[in-house]
Parts: sequence; structure tokens; C-alpha cells
Amino acid sequence: MRLLLVEDTADVAEAIALSFARAGDTLDCAFDLKQARSSLSLQQYDVLILDINLPDGSGKDLLRELRRERNTTPVLMLTARLGIEERVASLDGGADDYLTKPFDLRELQARVRALHRRSPTVRDTVVEFGSLVIDVAGKTLVCNGQELTLTRREFSLLEALLDRRGRVASKEHILNRMFSFDEADVGTNAIELYVSRLRRKLSGSGVSIRTLRGLGYQLVDEA
Repeated sequence: MRLLLVEDTADVAEAIALSFARAGDTLDCAFDLKQARSSLSLQQYDVLILDINLPDGSGKDLLRELRRERNTTPVLMLTARLGIEERVASLDGGADDYLTKPFDLRELQARVRALHRRSPTVRDTVVEFGSLVIDVAGKTLVCNGQELTLTRREFSLLEALLDRRGRVASKEHILNRMFSFDEADVGTNAIELYVSRLRRKLSGSGVSIRTLRGLGYQLVDEA
């Protein structure tokens, strides 16, 4: 998943970002509404995690803007307020879920995954491609009944290729899926490195990664 977190408390943002990175997801952080709007203008996200109290306004204002623009990205609101009125107002304003601070990072991850699964743009979480069975939610890959171990970056690359299966995945698309804005200095050489590693792990599976020079990469079932 590619996620946007809008949270102005640095240690909270860092903990959330680290937890999702360990799960293999790509997360961009914005610390105020201005940064959030800039990120949303440049990138499409699978889920938005949005704090209500921000230095330059309320997260509810951004939520209303998104819904007025018919942006259907799932939004989970974070709030330190316990009142039922605040929660009802967030849901009525277009939020898909909310979580009250303090919260367990495991619950946050579970709620975000649930929102992603319910999104109308998301396909089945278990994908079969040739001899491969990929559990996108569980981050597992099985080939001919045997589980293959992938690093989180390798799995992100596989997801990026699956997004475009039957088509070509451009290097730009792969970069967007694998790396956050904070890692913007990562070059295409890094992609080539991970493609090489994933190719080796898929060797003998009947599924290969084809290079189309100047265009990108394509996942191919050779059976």
C-alpha cells in the first residue's frame, strides 16, 4: 500500500511510519495541511491517515475538500477527543473510520488494511499468477506449494508488477510503489537491483520479469 499520514506530533508520526515500513508498506508523512495538500496533488494514495488537530487547521477541512472533489480515497481520522459528537461529525463528514489516541499500532494497521480491502479499486487480496499465489494482505508468496521468502522491498516490487500485470510497469510506477517522498533520491539503479534479486527468487517458477528497454518491466507467465 502507498499511504499518506497527516500528523504533526513527530514521535507519533515516526512510530506509525516505522510500523508500516516493517509491514512492507510505503508511507509519506505530512505535518500540516499545506504539506498534505502538496502530497495529494502529486501522488495517489491507497489510504489517508488524518489527524484532526493540525497546526494550520483541522483535518476535517481537508476531508471535506477531498469529498467535494469526489476523491474517494479511504480516510481514517485520528482524534484525541473522546466525545461521541466528534466521532459522529467525522463519519458524517466523509471519514471511513476513526481511531482515538492513544492507540495500539497493531489496531491502526488492521483498520487501514480493512479500509484498503473495502476500497472499490482494490482487487482480491489473494492473487494467482501462473504458479504463484500472492497474498497481498498477508505479504506471502507461494510457488508450487512452497513459500518463497521475500524482503519487504522485493514484495513491494512484486505488488507493483502485479498492479500492471498484462501491461508494462514503468520505472516511475515502481518507484512510487516502493519508495516514499523521503526516499526521493533513490535512483533507477535501485530498481534494477531489486528486479535482479526478485528474478533469482522466481527462477524455475515459470514466471519471469521481462525488461522492455525505455519502457519498464512486465511480469510474464511463460507456461
